[in-house]
Amino acid sequence: MKPRATVASDAGRTDGRNPAGGAGADVDVRRSGARAAGPPVPRPKEKRAEEPPARNGITRRLRLRRDRTLILMTLPAMALLLVFNYIPLLGNVVAFQDYDVYDLGITGSPFVGFDNFTRIFQDYRFWEVLLNTLVIFLTQLILFFPIPIAIALLLNTIMSARVRAWVQAIVYLPHFFSWVLVVTVFQQMFGGAGLVAQWLREHGHEGFDLMTNPGFFKFLVTSQAIWKDAGWGVIVFLAALAAVNTDLYEAAAVDGAGRWRRMWHVTLPALRPVIALLLVLRVGSALNLDFEQILLQRDQVGAGASEILDTYIWWTGIKTGDFGYAAAAGIFKGLFSVAMVLGANKVAHMMGEQGVYSKK
Repeated sequence: MKPRATVASDAGRTDGRNPAGGAGADVDVRRSGARAAGPPVPRPKEKRAEEPPARNGITRRLRLRRDRTLILMTLPAMALLLVFNYIPLLGNVVAFQDYDVYDLGITGSPFVGFDNFTRIFQDYRFWEVLLNTLVIFLTQLILFFPIPIAIALLLNTIMSARVRAWVQAIVYLPHFFSWVLVVTVFQQMFGGAGLVAQWLREHGHEGFDLMTNPGFFKFLVTSQAIWKDAGWGVIVFLAALAAVNTDLYEAAAVDGAGRWRRMWHVTLPALRPVIALLLVLRVGSALNLDFEQILLQRDQVGAGASEILDTYIWWTGIKTGDFGYAAAAGIFKGLFSVAMVLGANKVAHMMGEQGVYSKK
């Protein structure tokens, strides 16, 4: 008969237990058995291939369902934009053709490659017109662009709401006048037989005629643009001023800042992002001067002083039937404007402003 310890040891061996493990080994065996016999751990569900990835916790399908009313409201505007802005871009193919609008049309006109662009670059008159357009633009940028900012600052200082409304109405009104009416008003005021010239002659002075002075033409069109559109440009700056926190003005006044100090350190920094954005857009439209305004006064001062790119394209391209040349000049104008926007926006980023789009 074996001793009790030997029997217990043999029983432990026959049970498959680790004699050195003791009770802990039994617990490990039971745990491993429970894991083996338990239900499988469910895997996370994979996203369906057709379901777009969620952004901010909302899938594209949910966003479309949420914004379907707004999308339906924008469909007419998108249709008009497509019909009148993007589909006509296909007509730029005539810039690479010897286009005949009467007999051959777009499908029958032969392709000439970049011959129309070569004609533009070899035309010295085109470069003279381009330089004259940029000179008029720079004149308007320097003299016209600060005027809406100044008017907005003045209107912001008027405390009476009724007086401010009357001043805004008077300043905005010329925007709704046509260029024919604007040129007529300036003709009656500053022409050779205008009120100013007649008053000077009545008082023994020599009269003048600003409407036919080629050297004064760029300042003339700038003054007309200021009178017509400066009030309308005030709207954007007044909206930016309305968003300025009044606590900043009160804190500056408590610190002893006067009116000019508050304008310099509170108002102008609040307008700086808007000024940068509008300046970039204005630089991008450097070649888009008012065609009707210039065309109405072209014959009075001569083509040498008043010719801009749009009127030059009209006279040398469209009016003479050279549509390929006109289309090539239009493409050059578009590419030049895009380059100006990108360059001005780069400068805005260097100055710490967002510009048209933010810097990634």
